[in-house]
Amino acid sequence: MEWLQLLSIKRFGESDSRTPQNQFRSAFEVDYDRIIFSHPFRRLQDKTQVFPLPEHDFVHTRLTHSLEVSSVGRSLGKRVGEEIIRKSEPLQKAGITPFDFGAIVASASLAHDLGNPPFGHSGESAISDFFLNNPVAHEFKSALSEKEWADLIKFEGNAQGFRILNKKGSNGLKLTFAALASFTKYPRESLIGEVDPNRKSHKKFGLFQSEIGIYAELAKDMGLKQLSDSDKVWCRHPLAFLVEAADDICYSIIDFEDGCRLGLVTLHETIELFSEIIGEKFDSAKLAKIKDKDEKVAVLRAMAISRLIEESAEVFLENEPEILTGEFDSALTSIISSAKILDEIESLSINRIYRCDQVVEREAAGYSILDGLLSAFCLAAFNKTSRIESLTGKQKGVLRLLPESIQLSIKEQHSPYGVIQCVTDFVSGLTDSYALTLYQRINGISVPMNRQY
Repeated sequence: MEWLQLLSIKRFGESDSRTPQNQFRSAFEVDYDRIIFSHPFRRLQDKTQVFPLPEHDFVHTRLTHSLEVSSVGRSLGKRVGEEIIRKSEPLQKAGITPFDFGAIVASASLAHDLGNPPFGHSGESAISDFFLNNPVAHEFKSALSEKEWADLIKFEGNAQGFRILNKKGSNGLKLTFAALASFTKYPRESLIGEVDPNRKSHKKFGLFQSEIGIYAELAKDMGLKQLSDSDKVWCRHPLAFLVEAADDICYSIIDFEDGCRLGLVTLHETIELFSEIIGEKFDSAKLAKIKDKDEKVAVLRAMAISRLIEESAEVFLENEPEILTGEFDSALTSIISSAKILDEIESLSINRIYRCDQVVEREAAGYSILDGLLSAFCLAAFNKTSRIESLTGKQKGVLRLLPESIQLSIKEQHSPYGVIQCVTDFVSGLTDSYALTLYQRINGISVPMNRQY
């Protein structure tokens, strides 16, 4: 793989020339702006990151998490880009700057959670669980191919995010090839012959059957190596490693910060673990002068993230040759100097934070809500397109609750797989609050009443 080819500003349906760029914004800065003003990104403000939203104003949502990951990603991209450009005459001649690297990683990082459903980390499992175990889902299983069914029973937010970014028509963001490939941490389809446990990019999948052709085209354009002749599996775009590192750094450190503020982990534990990452720059005497607990944690968090950025950039640059050949395929944060400390933070977070009562209760409610919504909408949509005579009055009413754009998309589909995807597009895109409201309406828990005049 070659860096100049990998930094493609080509967009689907547009020219691939490097010359017609806005004098105020690079193509990659345009990517960033398109994402931040998009509806899918805006909806992240009411999607749970870890903790339920209303109780504390400092608890992170998917939106604040994405902004922070993007900030870290920009720093990683600029740091790495500066060194790569220094060694590359072709990049220098093409006018590539560290800001281009930073903007690509920042854009992909900003979008990294766009496909995640409501109700935190359990949302994906709840959707998969519906298709695996709900009798309603098995009514249309026989109408799908094995790979299409695998997409549903292994529902993956990363693949849903790639789908959102490439939707046809006015809803598609038309990002550059560089940003789309950097976004794709798991460039493979859901069902492959053999998963290589030594390749981090094989841990999950990032492409539904409906978008395989899109990724294949951009992969060919940028020279991304296909790893299998029989399966749709590619090596990662190099900058996807930086997007992954930015996400790993933020959820490790900032989720732990939230846990400390909520009293789920102690201030002593937080200082002890963060100081090990900070190393020689940690000054206990200076920290003791700060009286406010939250301010103490914020200072430690900033210093820890700064150190992790530097360590991750160093590991990336050390392994750049193997990254460009596709041989390297590990999470950067798993081999940095602070990897052991991050493992300790993750272990403590799982036991004290991710399994605390308020998180578990929220996730349990999410399972019921998403199962109920998918059961109602999937069966109604499937019956309307495949078995019109089976469509009940209730199902007709349920379909009317769908936005007009989704109803239109369902009508335009030519396969049961496409119909079901339209429903999962809608349900996975819901905010936490609206998912609850819609569930209540469908089940008669909350009924709109006539206004009194």
